[in-house]
Amino acid sequence: MKIRIKGNSVRFRLTQTEVKTLSDTGSITETTDFGRSTFGYQVKLTPHIKALTAEFSDNRIVLMVPEDDGKDWPLNDTVGFENNVELSTGDQLHLLLEKDFTCLDNTMEDQSDNYPNPRLQV
Repeated sequence: MKIRIKGNSVRFRLTQTEVKTLSDTGSITETTDFGRSTFGYQVKLTPHIKALTAEFSDNRIVLMVPEDDGKDWPLNDTVGFENNVELSTGDQLHLLLEKDFTCLDNTMEDQSDNYPNPRLQV
């Protein structure tokens, strides 16, 4: 699982195995150890919500996905889900959850479990 954070935008990308695990178990979690503290990020299926939402507490981002969308995700061509959450400050938090596609350029990163990039399909 990869995350990209810029300002009030958080983007999660999941490999094929991670999408299947999320669908099967309802959750996927990663952590990054900084020595004195650990940063965590989780995607979890949540009943009774209609769109992506997120929480941040105890050094952990939890991205909540409507359960029905997440259960069916490995079985369909949906690339991802997106939502803008209105914050109490009047600002918005942009959330994006996507299937991770192979890169179009050369990269040293392991992409063996990424989805085939549709731009490379003939």
